[in-house]
Amino acid sequence: MKKVSNFSVILGLSLLATATGTNAETQNPVQVQSQSTSVPVMQSSLPVTESKLSESETIRAINTDSIRPKTVAQNVTSVSQLSDVKPTDWAFTALQSLVERYGCIAGYPDSTFRGRQATSRYEFAAGLNACLDKINEIISAGLADKVSKEDLATLQKLQEEFAAELATLRGRVDALDAKVAKLEAQQFSTTTKLSGLAFFNVTGATGADVLREQVTAGVRTTPLAPRPNVTMSGLVWLTLNTSFTGKDSLVTQLAVGNGTSPYNNYVSTGFFNTTGTPFTDQTAGANANTFVLRELSYTFPIFEKASLVVGPRVNFYKYFDGNRFIYPWNTTFNSINSTLLSNAKRGAGAVFMTPLGDLFDFKVGYLAESNEFGDSGASAANPTSGGLFGGNNALTAELGFKPSDAIKLRLLYSRTNLAPNAGGTVGGAGFTPSLPGTAGFLGGLNNGQSDVFVANFDWLVTKGFGLFGRYGYGTTNLNKTTGGSTNVNMHTFQVGAAFPDLFKEGAQAMISFAMPFKFGDTDNVLLSGRGNDGTQYDLEFSYIYPVTKNISLVPSAYFIFNPNNFSNNPTVFVGNLQAVFSF
Repeated sequence: MKKVSNFSVILGLSLLATATGTNAETQNPVQVQSQSTSVPVMQSSLPVTESKLSESETIRAINTDSIRPKTVAQNVTSVSQLSDVKPTDWAFTALQSLVERYGCIAGYPDSTFRGRQATSRYEFAAGLNACLDKINEIISAGLADKVSKEDLATLQKLQEEFAAELATLRGRVDALDAKVAKLEAQQFSTTTKLSGLAFFNVTGATGADVLREQVTAGVRTTPLAPRPNVTMSGLVWLTLNTSFTGKDSLVTQLAVGNGTSPYNNYVSTGFFNTTGTPFTDQTAGANANTFVLRELSYTFPIFEKASLVVGPRVNFYKYFDGNRFIYPWNTTFNSINSTLLSNAKRGAGAVFMTPLGDLFDFKVGYLAESNEFGDSGASAANPTSGGLFGGNNALTAELGFKPSDAIKLRLLYSRTNLAPNAGGTVGGAGFTPSLPGTAGFLGGLNNGQSDVFVANFDWLVTKGFGLFGRYGYGTTNLNKTTGGSTNVNMHTFQVGAAFPDLFKEGAQAMISFAMPFKFGDTDNVLLSGRGNDGTQYDLEFSYIYPVTKNISLVPSAYFIFNPNNFSNNPTVFVGNLQAVFSF
């Protein structure tokens, strides 16, 4: 063990007392006693204290990099390299002797020795062990005459005094070395960490056998085929997080799921995931039981404090319109983000993030629809021809204000371009920043542009109680193929309360009330969503209960009033019990 810290000064003073013949009255040397229970004592401001860490924790801290960069020792070849050691210091001669004769003194990375810092018996033993190793090297090299008899006598006394600590240190170090060797032989990667989430869901729903949807020709009634009212489904996220420099992060996430719930069957007629389908009941964006690439992005620092996220699969919702109380797996699509922002939660693009002083932060990102939902700017024969700029895309910016750790305010603006598909529909499945979709009318549509404004806050009022909410307003300009245009305006809101650590530390109860969409449509251009001008409301309850560190149970209940904005549609009730496994 060659790395030591300021506790080596005690050893230096011990050697000094016998090896240099320094006057004890002027130099205050350490008085080493022979009793096994004694602790070396000096008449200075450097007391020897018992460490607050356990023996194993102290040893691990001394012999691993777990405490970098604060206490990693750096070998020195001259006392002059230690900026806080001066020739007038009473221990200067002792340090100089150890450095020049044995080279077993080390300093901190900032070139300091910190001689006034307290030390423990185990730290002292580590320093003693370092000098013993060094002297053994000198003797093994045939330079025994370089070690004085007085020094050897002193070392023998110290060995006897600290025999128990030295034995413990060496035994622990040997055990740690064995464990490290085993880990290195069996490790998955030196740069990559694997983590995962697995979700089991039992979901039941009650509601009407008939829901209504609006089309361009008017209102029609569409019977739903009989479906089971209880299902069991699952979803798995596997995440590989790779760092090449310690400051960057390459995220590769795979996902697979095996089905949807009756929740989706009952309330999504005429919608695509805009009426509260839980994330946990999805097929991961592909066919059931098929792995998909859910995320592939690379984050790296730029400038002093800013960072950039870029990739072909960026999870956009992670960076914008956030909420400390809402997780992507314990709530619905209508609650995790504003319903006026893109429903194609991920795609090719980039996000730039930077703090603006101590109170503000700023984010801006660009997202292009990718293969997960299909590009509405493409044809059926070539589903990706829209590219980064030719299909649906969104430019989103967020300004955050954090006056304290308890409260965070966010203001967002999103500008979206909507490209038509071969059927003349603008918006496309999954990329609906401001409306659930439009059908070809009056000769069809050329394109659309949407402007969305969102205000968002979360506030931890007390340790066990928090509030959150958001309001969004958007307007979409639809350009007709035959000339002219029409506007569709919409707004949404959500309010909620959370109860962190309710009944158990790490638990959380949540209640949310939201209005997903309310449209104004003068030309009847909406494929769905306006209904008969009723207003849909979603009421959600959920409770996260951590059974163990890696297993949680999440019961939840959802009430959907006036589904699809039809005032005569009956209320849908959904109950969901979720088991979450993290590893």
